[in-house]
Amino acid sequence: MTVVAPNPAKVLSEETLVRERTPLHLALDFCRRKPLGTLGLVIVLVIMAAGICADWIAPFDPEENDFNAMMQAPSLVHLFGTDQFGRDIFSRLVFGARTAMLVGFGSAVGGGLIGLVLGVASAYFGGWFDLVFQRVLDVLMAFPLIILALAVVSVFGTGVFNVMIAITIPLIPRCGRVVRASALAVREVPYVDAARALGFGHARIILRHMVPNVVAPFLILLSAFVGQAILAEAGLSYLGLGVQEPVAAWGLMLQGSAEDYATTAPWIAIFPGLAIVFTVLGISLFGDALRDAIDPKLRDR
Repeated sequence: MTVVAPNPAKVLSEETLVRERTPLHLALDFCRRKPLGTLGLVIVLVIMAAGICADWIAPFDPEENDFNAMMQAPSLVHLFGTDQFGRDIFSRLVFGARTAMLVGFGSAVGGGLIGLVLGVASAYFGGWFDLVFQRVLDVLMAFPLIILALAVVSVFGTGVFNVMIAITIPLIPRCGRVVRASALAVREVPYVDAARALGFGHARIILRHMVPNVVAPFLILLSAFVGQAILAEAGLSYLGLGVQEPVAAWGLMLQGSAEDYATTAPWIAIFPGLAIVFTVLGISLFGDALRDAIDPKLRDR
C-alpha cells in the first residue's frame, strides 16, 4: 500500500488561510489597508476611554466654581484654562466626552435597532403594511434631523435622557429606509421560503433569518449615526434645549462663549469646538473605512 505524503505547499497554504482568518490578522490587515480608518478608530477609542475614566483623569470637579480663577489662560495647573465661572475646561471636556458618547451611542444604537427591525419587517410583510410604513417614513424624513429633534425636545423637555429620545426618533426612518432596501433582496432568497414552509413564525424569520443578512449596511449606518447624534446633541445644547447646566457637555460649553469671550478668552470656545471636530472626524474616517472593508465591491480598491 502506497502512502502519499502531504504536499508541503498545500499544508502551508492551508495554515496561511487559517492564520489569515484570525481576528488579530484581520485587525492588522485593516490597519495596513486603511490607515485613516485606523486613525479614526484610535481617536474614537481615546474619547471613549476619556469618558469612561473621567473620574480618574479629570484633575478638578467639572461643576465646581472657583471665582478666584475665572478666565485663566491655559497653564500647568489648568491645562486648557478656565471658563467664566472659574471651572476647569479640561475637566469639563473629559466629562463632556462621557455625555457625548452616552448620547451618541445610545441614540445611534436605539434608533438603529428600531429602524433595523421595522425596515426588515416592512420588506418581509410588504403589501399595505409596507405602503403605510413607507409613507410614515417619508413624513418623518421630510424634516431635517435637528428640526425634528427640536420638536421632540419641546414636547418631552430637556435633559440627557430626553435628548437621547429626541435624537433617536429622527434616526429611525433613516435606518429603516436603507435596511428595507437590503431586506427586499433577502426576502426573495430560498431559505426564507423554506423557513415559511417549515412553519416558523414571522418574528423568528425576521429576527433569525433576515436581520443577520442586513447587518453589513446596518453597521455602516450605525457608525454614521453616532457622529450625527453627537452633532445634534451639541447643537441642541448650544441652543439651550439639550443638556442643562451644570452637566458638562461640549455644546453647552460653546453656548455664549464664542461671541462673548472670543477676544478676551478664546480658549473657552476653541477646545470644546476642537473636541467636537476631532470626535466626529474620527467617527467619519472609521465609518468610511468600515464601509470599504465590509462592502466586497470596495474591498480591493
